[in-house]
Amino acid sequence: MSSTPPPRTYRVKSFGCQMNVYDGERMAELLGAQGITPAPDGEAADLVVLNTCHIREKAAEKVYSDIGRITKEWGRKDGTAPLIAVAGCVAQAEGEEIMARAPAVSMVVGPQAYHRLPAMIAEAVQGRRSVDTDMPAETKFDALPARRKVGPSAFLTVQEGCDKFCTYCVVPYTRGAEVSRSFNDLVAEANTLIEAGAREITLLGQNVNAWRDDRGRGLEKLVEELAAIPELARIRYTTSHPNDMTEGLIEAHRDIAKLMPFLHLPVQAGNDRVLKAMNRSHNVASYLAVLDKVRAARADIALSGDFIVGFPGESDAEFEDTLRLVEQVGYAQCFSFKYSPRPGTPAATMDDQIAPEVMDERLQRLQGALNTSQLAFNQASVGQRCTVLVERRGKLAGQWLGKSPWLQSVHFTGDAAIGDLVEVELVEAGPNSLSAKLSQPAHA
Repeated sequence: MSSTPPPRTYRVKSFGCQMNVYDGERMAELLGAQGITPAPDGEAADLVVLNTCHIREKAAEKVYSDIGRITKEWGRKDGTAPLIAVAGCVAQAEGEEIMARAPAVSMVVGPQAYHRLPAMIAEAVQGRRSVDTDMPAETKFDALPARRKVGPSAFLTVQEGCDKFCTYCVVPYTRGAEVSRSFNDLVAEANTLIEAGAREITLLGQNVNAWRDDRGRGLEKLVEELAAIPELARIRYTTSHPNDMTEGLIEAHRDIAKLMPFLHLPVQAGNDRVLKAMNRSHNVASYLAVLDKVRAARADIALSGDFIVGFPGESDAEFEDTLRLVEQVGYAQCFSFKYSPRPGTPAATMDDQIAPEVMDERLQRLQGALNTSQLAFNQASVGQRCTVLVERRGKLAGQWLGKSPWLQSVHFTGDAAIGDLVEVELVEAGPNSLSAKLSQPAHA
C-alpha cells in the first residue's frame, strides 16, 4: 500500500448496541482532537471507521459488503480511496482475517484498543497496514480526550466485558472480562457531560449492574452520587443481568427520584431447561422474583428485556413457555432475535440446531406478542401527566420529540426547545409512540 495524504475528514458508522454508539462518539472525539473533522453530509470522507457489532446474524459478511461498497462509491475528491478502519467486536473476532480478505482496509482495531487510532492512522498514511486487538491492562479511557458538546441525553460507559459466558454469546471473547471504571473518573466524566449540555445520562455496560468500585460499592452508590448533581435531571442504566440485581440497586429505584422508572433486564427464554443450556445462571422463578421486588419498590416501573428464539434444542412446548412469560410480565418494550451461531461459542456446536423456517415462525409469533404488550403499556399511559425531555424537532411545524420517564417516544406541539423538561398530558397511544398535549414547561 503506497503513501496517502493525511485524512482531513472522517465518518464513523456504528452498528449494534448503545455501547457501540458510545464507542463511536469517543472515536469521533479522538479524531477531532487530531484536527480531523466530520465529513459534510453527502460528501466522501478521507477516513471511514466501521464500528462493528458481532451480535447480529452474518455480522462479518455484512462488514465485508460495506467495505466493498465504500471502495466503489466513497472515493475522495483527489481520486484516491478513503482510508478504512474496521473497529469494534467484528474487528476483535476476525483480526488478521479482515486484512487477508479485504486489502482496502488499512486498520483493524478492537474495542479495547481504539484509543490507539491516531498512531494507526499515521502508519496508514505511510502505507503500512496495522492490526491491534490487544486487551491492555491499562484503561483506554485515560488516553481519550475530554468529552465534547453533547445532546440532552448522553451515554456514559461505566463497565465493560462479561464473565457470564452464556453459551451463545461472543462478548467475553470480544470485550474481555468484566472491568469497572473508577468511581471518581465516572463522576468527573458525568460532570463534563452535564457542563456540555446533558440533562440525562444513561450508564452503560455489558453487565452494567455488575459495576463495583474499589471499595466494593455497587451501582446504586454511583447513581446516588450522580443524583446529587443539581443540573442532572435523569439517570438510566443498561444492560443488566438478573443475577446482579442487588437489593441496594432495587431500593435505589424506590429512593432516588432521578433514577427513571425503567429497567432493561434480559431473560432470553421462558423455559428453565433452555436457560440452563444457555448458561444463563437464573431460572424463570428467580427472574420473576427479581421483577416482583422491583415492582414492589417502584410500582410504575416499565420493564424491558431481550429474547432469543430457536436456541439449539428448543422444542415447540419450550417456546410456548416463552410466550407465557411475555404475557405474565407485561413488557413495555423488548428486543427479540433469532438464534444465530457464533464461531467459538459452545452453542455453535450443539446438536439439534433449529431449522430457519421454524425460527422465522417463532420470531413472528413472539414479536406479535411483544408488540401487543407494548401497545397495551402505551395505552395504559394515556391520561397520565409526566415530564418529557425534549430531544429534537419533529417532522411537523412546531412539533417536538422527546422521551417520557418510561422511555416512550412522545411527540407534542407548543413552546419548547431542545433540552427542556416539559410537563405534558399523554393523550393518544400508538404501537411505538404517544402524542401529548403540552401543559407547561418544567425545568428549562
